[in-house]
Amino acid sequence: MEDFDEIYEEEEDEDRAAEEQLLKYSPDPVVVRGSGHVTVFGLSNKFESEFPSSLTGKVAPEEFKASISRVNSCLRKTLPVNVRWLICGCLCCCCSLGLSMWPVICLSKRTRRSIEKLLEWENSRLYHKLCLHWKLSQRKCETNNMMEYVILIEFLPKTPILRPD
Repeated sequence: MEDFDEIYEEEEDEDRAAEEQLLKYSPDPVVVRGSGHVTVFGLSNKFESEFPSSLTGKVAPEEFKASISRVNSCLRKTLPVNVRWLICGCLCCCCSLGLSMWPVICLSKRTRRSIEKLLEWENSRLYHKLCLHWKLSQRKCETNNMMEYVILIEFLPKTPILRPD
């Protein structure tokens, strides 16, 4: 019985090694940074819509711009409300002992979730078929120690098609 477990673990190790080998040769993910002039809790009010050269041949520039514009329209709808609540929360912060900031935190989390849902829909609709994966990720800013949300476009390894013999 113990021999069976060892064989199973070896197969699992081989599978893990094969996955690591595929990931090793995949290119670095493309980072789409926020380009807006307003940022609330690390989420900018707009993402850069310029087509990255590293996606040439992977996705059409029109599809990329359409996806970014859908994300930007979601931000355009939700972020002004977040900013208003942020200003109101800051004005009332001393009186409420910080509790007035909770609506802003909840609205910001809701905005992030709606963008993540939108990106999941985009992935299932188009990008997974093109071996790409879009996700919202938190990264450290290049200019300072602050954190910001960026869109990461990862290259998925192509899985071989198994043909029956």
